[in-house]
Amino acid sequence: MPDTQTRSLVTGATGYIGGNLAALLVERGHTVRAMARTPEKLRDAAWHDKVEVAKGDLTDPDSLVAAFDGVDVVYYLVHSMGTSSDFVKEEERSAHNVAKAAKAAGVRRIVYLSGLHPEGKLSRHLQSRNTVAKILIESGVETVVLQAGIVIGSGSASFEMIRHLTDRLPVMTTPKWVRNKIQPISIDDVLYYLAEAATADVPESRTYDVGCPDVLEYGDAMQIYAEEAGLRRRVIVALPLLTPSIASWWVGLVTPIPSGLARPLVESLEHDAVMSEHDIDGVIPPPEGGLTNYRDSVRKALQSDGTAGNGHRHLIRFSSTAPQ
Repeated sequence: MPDTQTRSLVTGATGYIGGNLAALLVERGHTVRAMARTPEKLRDAAWHDKVEVAKGDLTDPDSLVAAFDGVDVVYYLVHSMGTSSDFVKEEERSAHNVAKAAKAAGVRRIVYLSGLHPEGKLSRHLQSRNTVAKILIESGVETVVLQAGIVIGSGSASFEMIRHLTDRLPVMTTPKWVRNKIQPISIDDVLYYLAEAATADVPESRTYDVGCPDVLEYGDAMQIYAEEAGLRRRVIVALPLLTPSIASWWVGLVTPIPSGLARPLVESLEHDAVMSEHDIDGVIPPPEGGLTNYRDSVRKALQSDGTAGNGHRHLIRFSSTAPQ
């Protein structure tokens, strides 16, 4: 049944996750307000005429007053990697602005997409995600934080890094993190969890881990991608002495990912990114038919842009605002 009662604000609507979520919420019958720094960038979106478009900037508290007015659920899908010289400070400031604006507007719930991470010392990117989550959870507004790993879909920055490295390098020397564990999630599944989080019955504000059924090494993820793309098996040699700086320079050289985005992503790969908690099912049951495994997620991503099984070196333009 369409949900015509929930008024949802999607921040970061020009990004990969935000744009796809806005489309899904419209399909589900939500009343959707899409927020962007530059609303003109939304004109070509297929769902543009079915939503209310608002101009807003998370770093500008005054711009959030009208954007948050009359909204039940705020989706926080913005990050500053690649767009700010000090993304950590900017993201912390933005989180405080969102918390204050949401409370003042009487927002019922905030839904934030964060990242899977281990305990202990984290990269700047993951620590910033944790800081934002903490600020939102302590805001006094009910908050659901979904912690996801690499999002598999054509346009996700993390997936495009796998794609371009594998497409371009039949033989590669890589940093040691190629042996680290990851637990990806398909774009369809992460969108399902985000949409369900708007109305799920949660006992308290907290974080929930989400991921596909597969836990694999980053290098294995590239080999599976190669198989599905119709490429020969890649030769991967891990070099333990490659620093994050050198590794991010290498990624920037081989892929079209901007250096400001590549560095934080590479730093995050220094950690395993797997689910440590599995209690999300008690709040949001898995999608009908179950979660998509990694191989099927890759296959669907390749089919969506016509490159599955043909070994074609496809260079896709992706959004640098994608959270994962």
